[in-house]
Amino acid sequence: MNKRQLGKTGIEVAPLCFGGNVFGWTIDQEMSFQLLDGFVEAGFNFVDTADVYSRWVPGNKGGESETIIGNWMKERRIRDKVIIATKVGMELAPDKKGLKAAYIKQAVEDSLKRLQTDYIDLYQSHTDDMETPIEETLAAFDALVKEGKVRAIGASNFSAKRLKESLHISEQQDFASYVTLQPKYNLHDRESFEKELEPLCLNKEVSVIPYYSLASGFLTGKYRSKDDIKQSARGEKAISYLDERGVKILGALDDISLDHQVKPATIALAWLMQRPSITAPIASATSLEQLKDLTEAAQIKLATVEVEKLDFESRY
Repeated sequence: MNKRQLGKTGIEVAPLCFGGNVFGWTIDQEMSFQLLDGFVEAGFNFVDTADVYSRWVPGNKGGESETIIGNWMKERRIRDKVIIATKVGMELAPDKKGLKAAYIKQAVEDSLKRLQTDYIDLYQSHTDDMETPIEETLAAFDALVKEGKVRAIGASNFSAKRLKESLHISEQQDFASYVTLQPKYNLHDRESFEKELEPLCLNKEVSVIPYYSLASGFLTGKYRSKDDIKQSARGEKAISYLDERGVKILGALDDISLDHQVKPATIALAWLMQRPSITAPIASATSLEQLKDLTEAAQIKLATVEVEKLDFESRY
């Protein structure tokens, strides 16, 4: 499988990233292990999580996803075969949030402990912190890179203006620089990324690893009416995409997936993978059948006319 580089780091990843938000939420540790095993066996090596996953579940406090991944890596003895990305910044508790240096220093140790590793391949700012100077955040990340606890850093949910400013400060101060961006991006959610962030990332050689690649499951095609909401925990969010434009997108995905004899989700991911700005879309699965639909996307080569059809029906 052809690997893609994260920025200019030399870190190589397969063109699909497994989203670890489901670990400890919609699937337990046993199923998480099965899916991670299947993902690696299919030739993939990139897993994304965050310290806050899955705090929103009643009884959880955050860190559950990292803990499951750490247990898996230890049991399978596979740490050197996978690229692990995690994040810091979202609120874990009133005193555990943001991107201040002291908190980053504390949070990375907690993540390393849960992941049962002595380094994180990609450590990301989960969301921008307008109350903390960019210089302070980047200096803290730079120290972690120099200490060997982090190999590379990335940003998530940043505006083009703030990302550009961060990249400039890193260059001026000789700090470690964001080599990845994790934005919300898929066939339905296009405008916010494509207008300003995409050209910036292409120009600065920032690798893009978008989340919500399947629009909360909408682009799988299983949510076509309000009656479908009950199908999963994410149904209510997915159904919000069911507007006139969403129906047209599903129609195009149906036609193209039929031609390739795969699921709509596979085509939606293949479309992302073929965009020049995208390194590896993030997607999650809760069953081995779903995992197969995701991994097959790396084998699909969409024809120009198919890409144009998807572009046209999803235009904004």
